[in-house]
Parts: sequence; structure tokens; C-alpha cells
Amino acid sequence: METEEMIRNIQAGDKESFRVFYEAYVDYAIRTASAITRNREMAKDAVQETFIRVYRQIGSYNSALPFDPWFYRILTNECLRYLKKESPLSKFDYPDLENDPSLTEESFDHLSDLYDMIQSLDDTHRIPLILKYVKGFTEKEIADILGLNHNTVKSRLFKGRKRLRAQLNLAAKEDDHNE
Repeated sequence: METEEMIRNIQAGDKESFRVFYEAYVDYAIRTASAITRNREMAKDAVQETFIRVYRQIGSYNSALPFDPWFYRILTNECLRYLKKESPLSKFDYPDLENDPSLTEESFDHLSDLYDMIQSLDDTHRIPLILKYVKGFTEKEIADILGLNHNTVKSRLFKGRKRLRAQLNLAAKEDDHNE
């Protein structure tokens, strides 16, 4: 079932379409929320609240606009709401990297190091990077999701990449020094 058709069916009150929608989106939503909140349990709570809000607000969705940015804006707002309630030192959980059979131990270590570097960035730069490079949203969609000006998103992505590049260069120098 196409997304547009599924959304129309949900708007018409079809609970089976909502179940299909939930099953199609929940795993990606949890991964995204985990990356934003840095905490799997908090992410699950935020995702649950997101689906409740989507169900309640689906009638206000404008079908002339793409659905995913609308959904991920609700998700991002829920994650940020949960983060405001939590301690700034909340525990971070890795996504399900350990269960990926395609990763060797060395590539897992490199990937987890990169993930740690991304997670160490402040929310201002980390969240746009996740939405762009993990979720594949355009800069315009990220601006819509975060309620920001397009140029602000471009600037945050640029600065986030710059900070990430600096961390990668520092780690490479440390690796060279340790060998």
C-alpha cells in the first residue's frame, strides 16, 4: 500500500491501515529517536507518544505536502520534549549495530567510534546531521522538521561536519601516534 493511500485510509478511520503504518515506521522511528535522545527507553517513549499524536492529528495533515517530514517533525518535537525533562547526563544506547552480521569486529569498532563522535556533538549540530545523513532528509525538509530557516540548517550542517571532521582528524593523529 502506498503511503498516500495509507494516510487517506487512516484519515477515514481505518485502524488496520494505522497498524500497517505503525509497523512500517516504528523501527525507523525508534532508531531516529535513539540517535536524538541518546537513550533507547526514552526513544521508545517518544515514539509511542509520536504515534499517538499522529493518530490524533492525522486529520490536520496536508496531503499536498510530503508525509515523512510531517511525521519526523512530530517525532523530533517529542524527542526534544523528553530531553527537556531528562538530566543532561542521560545514558546513551547504541543502535542495533552489534546484531549486524555484515560488520567485522574492526569495522564495528570504527563505526561505533564514529557514532560516539556524532553523539558527542551538541544537539544543535547533531540532530540536523542525523536527519540529513542517517534519515536522508533534504535541507529544506530538515528546516521544516526543526522549524528553522533553510540557511540556519545549512550553517548547522556545515559546522557539524566541520566539528566531526576535526574529531576524526584528532582520532587519526592519536591512532598514528599510538602505532
